[in-house]
Amino acid sequence: MKRTMIGLGALVLALSLSAPAFADPGLDRHDGRGAFGRATLTGFASLPAETYVPGSEPSGAKLGTTPINGITPPFPAQPVQGFSGIADRHDGTFDVLSDNGYGSKANSGDFLLRVHRVKPDFRTGTIKVVGGVNLSDPDGRVPFPLTRADRTLTGADFDVESIVRDHDGTYWIGDEFGPFLLHFSAAGALLEAPVALPGVQAPENPYLNGGTPNLGSSKGFEGMARSADGRRLYPLLEGTVAGDPAGTLRMNEFDLRERAYTGRRWVYKMDDPADSIGDMVAVDRHRFLVVERDNLQGDAAKIKRVYLVDIRDRDGDGAVDKTLVADLLDLANPRGLGGFGPTFRFPFQCIEDVVILDDSTIGLLDDNNFPFSSGRTAGKPDNDEFITVRLSRPLGADPHAYR
Repeated sequence: MKRTMIGLGALVLALSLSAPAFADPGLDRHDGRGAFGRATLTGFASLPAETYVPGSEPSGAKLGTTPINGITPPFPAQPVQGFSGIADRHDGTFDVLSDNGYGSKANSGDFLLRVHRVKPDFRTGTIKVVGGVNLSDPDGRVPFPLTRADRTLTGADFDVESIVRDHDGTYWIGDEFGPFLLHFSAAGALLEAPVALPGVQAPENPYLNGGTPNLGSSKGFEGMARSADGRRLYPLLEGTVAGDPAGTLRMNEFDLRERAYTGRRWVYKMDDPADSIGDMVAVDRHRFLVVERDNLQGDAAKIKRVYLVDIRDRDGDGAVDKTLVADLLDLANPRGLGGFGPTFRFPFQCIEDVVILDDSTIGLLDDNNFPFSSGRTAGKPDNDEFITVRLSRPLGADPHAYR
C-alpha cells in the first residue's frame, strides 16, 4: 500500500501525458450535464420471464406457494433470469450471469449459479438461450462449507453480480457476500480460492466470525470492468463502506498478473445516496461507463442513467468525474421499436448489464428479479429485455474495449 501510494500522483500524471488520442475525445464538460445529447434506441429484443433451463432441477422451494406477480412457486426447473452481468463473445452471442436467485442467502439454496449464453435477434425482437454452464467448485477451492455435497454453487453460497471474460476464455466474477473475486474456467469450474477485498466484509462473509461487518448486506461487487489491455480488474462496490461519506462507493484495482489488489482506489459518488450502481465497463485506461439507478420501477422510476466516468478527477472534488451519456427513461425511438412510442423508457428496478458494441453504441439488459419485478406491466413478471442504444456522439474508446 505504501509503495503504491507514494508514486500515485506521478503515475497518474505520466499516464495522462502518455495517453493516446482515444483516451479523451475532447470532453468539454465533466459535471454530468450537456456533453452528450439525447440517445436513441436502435435495437430491442426480449426473453419471456418464464424461461427455464431445459432438464434442470426444480427451484424456489423457499418462496412458499403464494403467487408472485401471477407466478406460483416453486418452479418446475431453474429460471433463466436475473441477468446481472454481461460479456460479449464477439460472435453475435453474449454470456450473461444469473445472480444469487431470489434475493437473499436464506431463500436461494436451490438456485444454481449459472452463466447463460444468449443470442439476441433484433430483427425479430427475440432472444434465444443457446447454451450455458453451471458454476461449481469440483476441486475444493472454496475453504468454507458449501450448500451442496456435489459442490455445485448456489445462491446461498455466493451472490454473483458482475462478470468479465478474459482473453483465455475464463471468467472473473464479482460476488457480493464476501465480497470476493471468483475465477472460473470456461466450463464453470472454480480455478482459485475466492479472493477477499482487504478491510471490507459484508454480513454474509464466512470469515466474519461474530465480528462487525462494515458493508451492507449483498452490497459487494455489483459492477466490474476489465482494463482494455486485459491486465487489471476494476471491481466497484454497490454499498458505502462504514465510515465513508454517504453515497460514495469504492472502486479498487486488481492486478491479474500478480493476483493481488494494487492499493489504488477511487471514489464514485452517486447522485443520491439512496441510488445504486448496476454495472460498469471500461472505455479506455482512464474512463468507464457506469449504470446508475434508483430502486423504483414502472412509472415511479426516475433515475436510470449511464454515465461516462473519468478516474482522473479533473474537477478536484475527490471523486471520479461523471458525464451523462444516456437517460434510459428518455430514449428517442423514431422507429417505434418494441411496439413502443417515440419515447422509449427502460423502467426496470434493476438494470445491471452494460456492454460497448461499437464506439457509438452500447447494449443494456435488465435484471428481472424473477418473479418479483414488474416494471414493464404492473402485476406481471418482467421479461429480460436486451436493448441497443446509439449515443449522440462517439465515445472515443480504445478499440480493444469492444473488439
